[in-house]
Amino acid sequence: MTVPPPPSAPAPLDPQAAPQQPGGPGELFTAFTWTALQGFGGVLAVVQRELVERRGWYSNAGFVQDWAVAQVLPGPNVCNLALMLGDRTHGWRGALAALAGLLVAPLLILLTLAVLVGGAASHPAWQAPLQGALRGMGAVAAGLIAGTSLKLFMALRGHPLRWAGAGAVAACAFAGLVVAGWPLTALVPGLGTVACALTAWRLHRADLAHHAGRAAAAPAHPPQDRTP
Repeated sequence: MTVPPPPSAPAPLDPQAAPQQPGGPGELFTAFTWTALQGFGGVLAVVQRELVERRGWYSNAGFVQDWAVAQVLPGPNVCNLALMLGDRTHGWRGALAALAGLLVAPLLILLTLAVLVGGAASHPAWQAPLQGALRGMGAVAAGLIAGTSLKLFMALRGHPLRWAGAGAVAACAFAGLVVAGWPLTALVPGLGTVACALTAWRLHRADLAHHAGRAAAAPAHPPQDRTP
């Protein structure tokens, strides 16, 4: 009797390929549940890998655009993204399924861990291991977020501002947040407005150049003689 080989994990999809569609609300619920269960300390890296590389529901450029909108909207970024993707693909049922996938399983685990950790924290022998575990996961999360940020920045190669303009905006955002310590409530609207205005200006210039090129390439038609 032959034993079938174990199923292999699906190969990562091309992040630049055309996005696919979720099969239904159930698939959205499963995907975001699995995403939430992996999001220790920061969910950006997990969301990008799950939705872009593994399931192909986003291209890299599309993910960057929707993530930017999710950051501007009030509320948790990943919840906003789940609502947008679910509503776009399967209406309110998809939005509800995606949001439930993010919240149900982590909430149950959180309540269970709160009871267990609350009891263990009162014992001195458990305090050092608990602190070490939390700090260790924080370091891992920081590395994951840094790596994902680099992946998303590479998706800006086709941005209207080009590498120089997009890099300058990203550097200003980093300096304002990390160096100057500006609050997000001031940084996102202020720098976001400047970036949107510059992008719109570059798109307008590109559109004018495109129409000018088409007009120059069009063959000239001599005036027709309408004399009877």
